Amino acid sequence: MIFDIEMLKKFYASFGSRVERSKQSVGKSMTLAEKILYAHLFNQEDLKSFKRGIDYVNFRPDRVAMQDATAQMALLQFMNAGKDKSAVPATVHCDHLIQADMGAKTDMNTANESNKEVYDFLSSVSANFGIGFWKPGAGIIHQVVLENYAFPGGMMVGTDSHTPNAGGLGMVAIGVGGADAVDVMTGMEWELKMPKLIGVKLTGRLNGWASPKDVILKLAGILTVKGGTNAIIEYFGEGTASISATGKATICNMGAEVGATTSLFPYDNQMSAYLKATNREEIALMADAIESYLKPDPEVIENPEEYYDRVIEIDLSALEPHINGPFTPDAATPISEFAAKVKENGYPRKMEVGLIGSCTNSSYQDLSRAASIARQAYSDKLKVAAPLIINPGSEQIRYTADRDGLLASFENIGAVIMANACGPCIGQWKRHTDDNTRKNSIVTSFNRNFAKRADGNPNTHAFVASPELTMALTIAGDLCFNPLTDTLVNEAGEQIMLQEPKGTDFPPNGFAVEDNGYIAPGEKKTEIKINPESARLQVLKPFASWDGNDLLEMPLLIKAEGKCTTDHISMAGPWLRFRGHLENISDNMLMGAVNAFNGKTNAVLNQLNGGYEAVSSVAKQYKAKGISSIVVAEENYGEGSSREHAAMEPRFLNVKVILAKSFARIHETNLKKQGMLAVTFNNKSDYDKIRENDHISIVGLRSFAPNKNLTAILYHADGTQESFEVVHTYNEMQIEWFKAGSALNVTK
Repeated sequence: MIFDIEMLKKFYASFGSRVERSKQSVGKSMTLAEKILYAHLFNQEDLKSFKRGIDYVNFRPDRVAMQDATAQMALLQFMNAGKDKSAVPATVHCDHLIQADMGAKTDMNTANESNKEVYDFLSSVSANFGIGFWKPGAGIIHQVVLENYAFPGGMMVGTDSHTPNAGGLGMVAIGVGGADAVDVMTGMEWELKMPKLIGVKLTGRLNGWASPKDVILKLAGILTVKGGTNAIIEYFGEGTASISATGKATICNMGAEVGATTSLFPYDNQMSAYLKATNREEIALMADAIESYLKPDPEVIENPEEYYDRVIEIDLSALEPHINGPFTPDAATPISEFAAKVKENGYPRKMEVGLIGSCTNSSYQDLSRAASIARQAYSDKLKVAAPLIINPGSEQIRYTADRDGLLASFENIGAVIMANACGPCIGQWKRHTDDNTRKNSIVTSFNRNFAKRADGNPNTHAFVASPELTMALTIAGDLCFNPLTDTLVNEAGEQIMLQEPKGTDFPPNGFAVEDNGYIAPGEKKTEIKINPESARLQVLKPFASWDGNDLLEMPLLIKAEGKCTTDHISMAGPWLRFRGHLENISDNMLMGAVNAFNGKTNAVLNQLNGGYEAVSSVAKQYKAKGISSIVVAEENYGEGSSREHAAMEPRFLNVKVILAKSFARIHETNLKKQGMLAVTFNNKSDYDKIRENDHISIVGLRSFAPNKNLTAILYHADGTQESFEVVHTYNEMQIEWFKAGSALNVTK
């Protein structure tokens, strides 16, 4: 079925004229990203040429998508907004809370029982507020969105950092926190700093073992984890036409790993074919009719340097398969150099588990190419050296892959088929191992590989690769194996060279599914009950407004050293069960951050008693005495997930300020939305001046204004003081959020 067809008809009927009007106002040709952004201004009367990276702009997205872990807090906030129904089409997808353990059937039974309270809450709220609900097992949010909701030229926000997956169908899809989603669902303007534009020109054509995944793995090495911050990555060039829609989605999905606001591809025959294959021919025909508006203008293609802030060129014909990691998704290495890197760095060479799936690589094409290698291993009697775990992307993918024998190809070599869910990708993995603390290596087709992310073990060296390469390394069990050049010995002692992977974009007999897991919103209102004794759900109380004074002599809670992602600030894994209970989940606050003064995690100085305790415990004790505190951090603080819990937990525990060298985009916005003060060092070396037992003031707030720096004063224990400037990026509206205590308080 086609969802929201009337909205789509209106959209395509007016999109071309909106683009033309925008081009006349701006006075120049436009990139695809610009066409979509300008066509989605909240008020078309505000149309003018906006400065990239400077101007804040109000937009009107077409839809909202939420996954179950983040939807809980988003919907708890929406319930406080005083609205009867979501102002735009919205959906909830139950994919994060299902733990990968014994296999799909057993794990689904466990999930439905253990998460019943949360699923009932989400389905009830969805039914009451006109929100579509996708049951547990229906699939991973981004694959389901690609199959059912994404459309060329559209704009959506989603409460997950990999929402840009929908860029595979030419959509500006942006990961946000729950408060941002609430803005859109209440019909308010949604604010975003006008992104800069990075143009990636693709030439040639992928061949052999190279896959779409390798495009973004290589680009991650070029841009690093913060190189795309506050920018949209727009792919163009003749090479784009040879990549399938799901391949494009894979590339857009992992743009989140370089901090990009979103990524997208121009509309082409691949997208049209995908829309038709997923029973959306009517949308394809509407997009075909305005095709010229769904791609960059010809002048942009001819002179990209004049239209993009940066241009990068990648020759697909020469692209090698890559493996990225460990511990960061931008540590990119071509397969030809990887064995030497493993030996040089002393990484555990034995490859212990291969994992294929996640929102990044769980399409039919991905599974079919990996299955072709599995079939060869089975027929050539190659013994598979490592366990293999498969997570299909949706029930439609699973059902079709099962019908076509793909899942059997994996099971024949010992694979376990897990539920259609995120599973190990976001730490929902009950790993069976002899020692869950020792050093080991795994290879996944996922998108992130931060320490502890998959299995909770900081010594697990997680490497990211394509499904094809993950499959090959799983068979070999050796990180130094290169399927392009090396052979394996089968049970008969014969030397076997793995053949190049082969697959199809679409199932030969079309997609099929018996129950896709969708529940339409109800017509009648029912009471939404939250048990006050629940450990999983808690009614939200509004945060207090600012008292009008400077923030004075706050004890330092933690000075975080090195990478501090949202996984470090608010871990996933077993903590996912508390995503609807702010008080309980706050017990994990910053437990993964490294204390710069002792090199330990979750051990900070309690200035009340001189002892070392858990970060949340110290914050709670300060809060109980009415004491505010401050967190200090290094570069790209809040990198990774969109989870707003990483901003709400400090707010709940009376942390008033995050002072960092720089912020990841989504997290900085989340902090602002929750009434926190997010500031950066004007001189990054001032980070070194902060001592463990400091008290810190932030002054100048009584005249808080855009583009006006504030001052930090350090009160050292020896009686000396130091001061320096700190920078903020708050505009007038965001300052109102701060004063009111949160953006939601302003909305109400």
